[in-house]
Amino acid sequence: MKHKLSSVTLAILSATALNVASAQEAKQQSVDELEVIEVSGIRQSLTNALAQKRSAASLVEVIEAVDIGKLPDQNLAEVLENVTGVQITRQAGVGTGVQIRGTNANRTEINGVSTVGSGSGRTGISFEDVSASMISGVEVIKSPEAKTIEGSVGGTINLRTIRPLQLNDTLAAFRVQAEDSSLSTDSIKPRISGSWGDNWQLDSGGEFGAVFSASYAEQDVTAFRPRADRDNSVAAGSDAASAQSFDFLPIQFLIQDYDNYESETVNFAGTLEWAPNENTKFFFDAVMNDQDRRQESSRVQASGVSDLRNVAAPNEFETVDFGVLDGQDLGSIQAALKGVIPVEDGGADPNLRFSSDTNARQTDSQIFRLGGQWQGDKLFVSMEASSSRSDSNTPSFNTTLNFINPNVATNDSNENGTPFEYDLSGGALAFGIAQGEANAPTSAQLLDPANVVLRDVNQGRDTTENKEDAIRADFNYYFDSMITSVDFGYRYNRSSSTSDQVRNNVGLRKMADSPSGDLFAELLVAGPDNFNKADGRTLFIKDFLLVNPELAGSNPDYVLEVLNDAITANNALTGSDRAPISSPTSQVSAFFDIEETTHALYAQANFEYEMFRGNVGVRYLQTDITSTGNSVTTDDDGNQVVSQVVSEADYNFVLPRINISADVSEDVLVRLGWSKDIRRPDYDDLSTSVSYSTSPNSAVAIGNPGLGPEEVTSFDISTEWYFAPSALVSVGYFHKKRKDLHVTKQVDPYEDPTTGFRDVVGPTCEAGGTFNPIADINVFGPEPGVGLCVPTQTTVNDADTRTQQGIELAFQYDLSEFESDLGWASGFGVMANYTYQKSSGGEAIDNATSRANAVFALTTGIENIDVSAKQPLLDLSENAYNFTLYYEKYGFSARARYTWREGYRSEDFGSTSSYPWGFPVVQEDRGQLNASVNYDVTEQFSVGIEAVNLTKSDVSQSCVNEGSLLCYQGLTDRRITFGASYRF
Repeated sequence: MKHKLSSVTLAILSATALNVASAQEAKQQSVDELEVIEVSGIRQSLTNALAQKRSAASLVEVIEAVDIGKLPDQNLAEVLENVTGVQITRQAGVGTGVQIRGTNANRTEINGVSTVGSGSGRTGISFEDVSASMISGVEVIKSPEAKTIEGSVGGTINLRTIRPLQLNDTLAAFRVQAEDSSLSTDSIKPRISGSWGDNWQLDSGGEFGAVFSASYAEQDVTAFRPRADRDNSVAAGSDAASAQSFDFLPIQFLIQDYDNYESETVNFAGTLEWAPNENTKFFFDAVMNDQDRRQESSRVQASGVSDLRNVAAPNEFETVDFGVLDGQDLGSIQAALKGVIPVEDGGADPNLRFSSDTNARQTDSQIFRLGGQWQGDKLFVSMEASSSRSDSNTPSFNTTLNFINPNVATNDSNENGTPFEYDLSGGALAFGIAQGEANAPTSAQLLDPANVVLRDVNQGRDTTENKEDAIRADFNYYFDSMITSVDFGYRYNRSSSTSDQVRNNVGLRKMADSPSGDLFAELLVAGPDNFNKADGRTLFIKDFLLVNPELAGSNPDYVLEVLNDAITANNALTGSDRAPISSPTSQVSAFFDIEETTHALYAQANFEYEMFRGNVGVRYLQTDITSTGNSVTTDDDGNQVVSQVVSEADYNFVLPRINISADVSEDVLVRLGWSKDIRRPDYDDLSTSVSYSTSPNSAVAIGNPGLGPEEVTSFDISTEWYFAPSALVSVGYFHKKRKDLHVTKQVDPYEDPTTGFRDVVGPTCEAGGTFNPIADINVFGPEPGVGLCVPTQTTVNDADTRTQQGIELAFQYDLSEFESDLGWASGFGVMANYTYQKSSGGEAIDNATSRANAVFALTTGIENIDVSAKQPLLDLSENAYNFTLYYEKYGFSARARYTWREGYRSEDFGSTSSYPWGFPVVQEDRGQLNASVNYDVTEQFSVGIEAVNLTKSDVSQSCVNEGSLLCYQGLTDRRITFGASYRF
């Protein structure tokens, strides 16, 4: 299907090609004077994007939709992965996080309006909440102007919807698709989207236009995440029965994590534009998103394994080289690779546990913008008011069952032993029931409700309300001189975040208190039995029971009622006085309400002289913050006393910004940019409230109302060579100096290096950390129970400056100009980019855990060693590249993109929230191949198929250092989307 470029694009192309017309002349130039360039599909989108990039006053990357609802990828994060200097992170294989130049500290806008997220962060709306089918173009602003809203370290992402007065013809398009996930056990999921728009000449002489877009999408994705902890030691020559002639790392913990996420997303975008005359325009934008995201994951755990470290001798070992960390050579050690973990004498350990994680996020967000523009002879005025809202509920009903092995003795604890075997060779991190042991349970016993008891019930109904209201006025005054115009303006915004944790966490640790599964059998279902589907492993736990996650998610009140009936029945059998489990209630100690008010003024001069053009300006902002939380104390009678705590703060900044472009020849453009910006703290980092978890590994977050914004000074220089139509070679260098970086200060509780025990007395923790009264003691104390010292985490401003710098290379070319010579082969084209980046400086450090230091004492021979490392920038890959090969000819188009990024530090490592060994894990090098094929059956009707992660690339994560100790895996799926679209 052929399309004529719009007048805006033609004006851009003309101005950049001639390199002589000013911005004002380009706006006034008649479309009739321009050559009509007819391009289609992929080539059209690339031509439009390069035209916009070339004419921009600062460094901007642009992606244009191939056609209505047809960005290069289904997922917006994966769309942005096409941009030089951008990498993404994924959850269960789906793009969720975007790093621009090695940082997550970015902003997301829609049509230039700030968006707010569903949590406490500052990045904006979640990319999985917005359908790519609604977006006509994406801009990534790497070098801001004075008029660019503050708040970004890496860049600002602006998602553009269709503007009705730019339409040349009536728009009517409809698309139907279906997606299949290779690891999901559910059916194929649908996607439907459509757009309609038109504009009309009015009898009064003006023009009116309207565009409406809507989409509905379901998605079901799955990832298998096996985990093996080996963060303890058995010394050579010790008295342990398992001791060898060498030191080694025994098995501490094994987990078989099955992550499943289902989502249902409804999006709507609409725009009305009215131009009563050629100088005036009014507009109204509405973007509404409804996201229902459900997690129905399961975990099979081999817990209490650490109690057997001095008993269970591995059959095979592997050498682990910890490498060098911050200049300290940590040496090497042998680690358990294969073996059997028998039941402890007395039948207590290791324990087999079945957990069901039934979480959800229900987010309703709206963005509204109302404004107008007026163009005089010398003055341009734009005014608008906008409102962004995001209301989220995160209901959860998570349960854990202990398996009571009928072939092993029991005691008053509600857990006993099950033998395991493990094989961590070949990166499999596999474990299962040791069927060769005499006391191993059968499949029938594993699926018998009478052999499980209730251990944990964690309920939540948290709410988060984020909003931002803004008013802005922008003015542009034109001059007939080297200073072509002056921009100045004012913006007021009021932002707020309110969080209320509504929870109830109950742990049952005595057999007398724990109802048997046959008392609530109606809730139990067999867990997923396909954990081997991703990699064909033979060693895994196939048979286990769960509290029905679908039922727990859809009808938690009924599930709670059945469990309480089971507790009552169990009390009658055992004589326990265990009280019923309550519904979740507001945790007053965790509530916070934070409000910010900002006034911003800016002024910038735009200039053009001979081959130079650009702008220089300054932005001034003043922010006031009010943080409200609760303080919970106890009076003399032991009653809880809640009092409100209000903290206030303010700050102001002057942010100068300069952008210069030089057209050194007809096709070569050199850019220079220098700017200052700030990054405000996340809302929960400012909170005075405290929240506790039942996990002994989770750090208690302690807010810091005095936390200040991060300051960043950026420098950019780049050269762009537009050597042919739709072609580009560019090279750029960036340098960022980050002051007052937001870093985490963690204080760990003391753990006895021999027993691994922590202080379980409380209420204070003299050796570090804080006392958590509801945390499960687990293996950190001599007896089962709750209440022990856990780590604390506080976000603070780094006392030292952090520096980031990098090089970005990009290449784009197609063979369409050689059609007469190459024929069908002229349809080929390539795009490629490469990014190198590194970081240095900073003062904040991460400290190894007590157990880790005990290991490093063995590997280095340094007694009482205390290993630490400078805190890294999370999710920063030193090297990354994309390569795209595409073909477009005769109505047929195909695209294949391979993306690779080097290993990086990550805190996404499964179901635990504390750093193993005391350091973020390293996600190892990984590449991914995506591909798509589309065919235009007629000028209106087309069919296509797309594949994400075509080769099913797995995720490997190592502890301590890159390539050292494999501790986590992510076995991801392949997603195939097929469908058809029709344009009327």
